[in-house]
Amino acid sequence: MNFMHVVGARPNFMKVAAVYRAIQDARHEQSVIHTGQHYDTQMSEVFFRQLEMGPPTRNLEVGSGSHAQQTALIMSRFEPVLLELRPDWVIVYGDVNSTVAAALVCSKLGVRICHVEAGLRSYDRTMPEEVNRVVTDQLADLLFTPSREADENLVREGIPRDKIFFVGNVMIDTLLRALPAADDVYITLSKMLDLSSFGLITLHRPSNVDDESVFLRILDALKALSHSLPLVFPVHPRTRQRWSKELEGIPGLKIIDPLGYLEFIALERNAQVVITDSGGVQEETTALNVPCITIRENTERPITISQGTNVLVGHDTERLKAEFKRVITGKRGAKVIPENWDGSAGRRIASILSMTVGSS
Repeated sequence: MNFMHVVGARPNFMKVAAVYRAIQDARHEQSVIHTGQHYDTQMSEVFFRQLEMGPPTRNLEVGSGSHAQQTALIMSRFEPVLLELRPDWVIVYGDVNSTVAAALVCSKLGVRICHVEAGLRSYDRTMPEEVNRVVTDQLADLLFTPSREADENLVREGIPRDKIFFVGNVMIDTLLRALPAADDVYITLSKMLDLSSFGLITLHRPSNVDDESVFLRILDALKALSHSLPLVFPVHPRTRQRWSKELEGIPGLKIIDPLGYLEFIALERNAQVVITDSGGVQEETTALNVPCITIRENTERPITISQGTNVLVGHDTERLKAEFKRVITGKRGAKVIPENWDGSAGRRIASILSMTVGSS
């Protein structure tokens, strides 16, 4: 059996690593197609190195653009590669433009599709990722979910239960595997950044970083918070380009370049609190039992709130400050690790593929 993995953006790389290793152990043929949706070295190449996957089989080098432009270009460049390599199954991950673009091409050509991280819903169609998730799940032949809630979301949308498999969270597989190496990295990184007690920030969503009134209000809140606890902010290249002047010279706010995977989880694991708008970071902090404050109005990962360490504050900066204070004064308790976030999701997927796909 021949599997093709399609990835395009930073969150995909951690997910594919777990499944790739498990399929490799099962001795199936496989290839990795990188669409180039994230093309900066610090957002892409370093991840393949640190995840010990080697270079992708092909890089489509799509680059940036509007959602429509990027999706269309991925489709036009992916189709000839699919026709040339002729995999039996294509495995797509998450909810980025590469995910839905590859699924659309496969569906048109009759190539079977597996969707890893299926069934997540924010129920906010203004988020491009939500549209990508819904469309991909409707096209997929096998759907691998990270939570029981995701199973039920899919059933409500009319997807047959025999297509749906609750396997757990593949990104946590990669996280747990990488922790010993990240601990080694932290020894050097903490000295280089002069860190002891600190908070960590990640912001990249257009709703937070593209609107001047929103971003400057968030930045003012972060300045205030940094008086109580130093904050480390690895800034996305697009955000740094737009707000370089506003980000300069803020005491207590350490602005740094994007980090490799090991470096980031080293900081994440040792932070007192993480402030983010990333879906993956909500999951990682839950697995690491690190308090997380999410600057979004909704989340497709509600389990990180109901069971994990996450809380949503939207754009309410006063609530952001209040939740931050609760963390640093020790008033937020530890939570539980969700079911099947145990480092074995990739192996479950490979086992299901060997049984289900092999008999088809």
